[in-house]
Amino acid sequence: MILSALLTSVGINLGLCFLFFTLYSVLRKQPWNSAVYAPRQIAKQRRKSQNGGDEEEEMLLPSAGWVRRAWQVSEDELLCRSGLDAVVFIRIFVFSSRVFAIGGAIGIFVLLPVNYLGNQLSIDFYDLPNKNLETFSISNVNDGSNWLWVHFSAAYIFTGVVCYLLYYEYNHISLRRIASFHSSPPQPRHYTIVVRGIPSSEGRSFSEAVQAFFTDNHPSTYLSHMVVHRTSKIRSLIKDAEKLYRTLARAKSQSSQQINKKDRLLGLFQGRDTDVSHYEQKLEDLERNVRTEQHSLTGGEVPAAFVSFKSRFGAAVALHMQQGLDPTEWLTEEAPEPRDIHWSSFSSSFMKRWISRIVVVVACVALTILFLIPVVLVQGLANLEQLETWFPFLKGILDLTIVSQIVTGYLPSLILQLFLYLVPPVMLMLSSMEGYLSSSSTEKSACTKVLWFTIWNIFFANVLSGSAFYQVNIFLEPKNIPKILAEAVPGQVMIHFIP
Repeated sequence: MILSALLTSVGINLGLCFLFFTLYSVLRKQPWNSAVYAPRQIAKQRRKSQNGGDEEEEMLLPSAGWVRRAWQVSEDELLCRSGLDAVVFIRIFVFSSRVFAIGGAIGIFVLLPVNYLGNQLSIDFYDLPNKNLETFSISNVNDGSNWLWVHFSAAYIFTGVVCYLLYYEYNHISLRRIASFHSSPPQPRHYTIVVRGIPSSEGRSFSEAVQAFFTDNHPSTYLSHMVVHRTSKIRSLIKDAEKLYRTLARAKSQSSQQINKKDRLLGLFQGRDTDVSHYEQKLEDLERNVRTEQHSLTGGEVPAAFVSFKSRFGAAVALHMQQGLDPTEWLTEEAPEPRDIHWSSFSSSFMKRWISRIVVVVACVALTILFLIPVVLVQGLANLEQLETWFPFLKGILDLTIVSQIVTGYLPSLILQLFLYLVPPVMLMLSSMEGYLSSSSTEKSACTKVLWFTIWNIFFANVLSGSAFYQVNIFLEPKNIPKILAEAVPGQVMIHFIP
């Protein structure tokens, strides 16, 4: 990639950011978004009634005051309004901004001049826009030059600063989490654990087995338990009832609006009343079915239970101890929040979860390998000579300066990002097959998979596909692999990590 292509990519990205910023500034003021920005809309209406200003013109003009007001909110205020998760989310932005600022300062003011002043590659200052980005990489530093120590020192300094920032953020968030835990009232889940893999025995139910086991092994701390039942049918009935209730509420609202308009002449809207009565009758039938299913749940036990203790300490001890001699039985986990429970995973056995995780690992590896196809495609777009070799009929179009700059500078990163957008939903689907008890655990597992996928495909595979894959002969001489990679990787990294 040449410097002008990089600047073209930067210009396009900045233009898109400004466009999205402007659109958000305008659209957030529109009446149809009042449900999202209700407090702001109320304040606007009050100011309008007091000042009588031209509110219509203001709604169509972009403004940047919301950015300043957003950053003025303190952490304590954000914690009170939105909870600890919002604070952690903002701290991630703060940490990323600090790392980017420090890395950018070291790169621009230290490494960039050192690389550019080297003479390993030929440099013509007057033809700078058409120079390859390798001119600004470590490839341009002379072999054996003392200036290489600047790179080593900068790498160690940057690594040390990032480690310190990670420690600082981790300590800050940990203290916030502990303070939030102590300030919040005790929750039932703090005294409860989930037990899976309850062994079955003839003559007694899972509930009796749980009570006997924890009464014998935790007599001083055990309080009670509740065995999980198969409730797929009743959950389906409840979902149907909720959907029908929303439909009934909407029908009643429409009926009352029509009556208020005084249009009900000669029984014109009698059909609407009939629909409301029909929905009410269906809702009553669903309620009876739900009650019937609730009475028949006693026989649908699964080998899992919520076990409660008299103290948090007792729950913690039971959580971190192996309860049985067989490691596949009496498995303990933290009890998730009620709204976070994934009920369908309770009935899965240990062997089923173990096989599912092996299948998921194989699927993730297969997806990683298949993703090499768009990676190689992206590398071909970044290499103009390679692209002309693959598609000779495009040579006339690629000779145009603006086209070549967009194709080599902006298009590769755009295609790569479009393919990457498909990865998180796939990883979330695969993680949901592993049998986690909570939605947050499933999302955490999916995030871990996406992280490893990104590390491999966007760094190693992306870089190596642009350097080693075009030089297959290096594998015939393994001793030259470090030397060839050291020469090829710096310029290849610039292609995808700077734009």
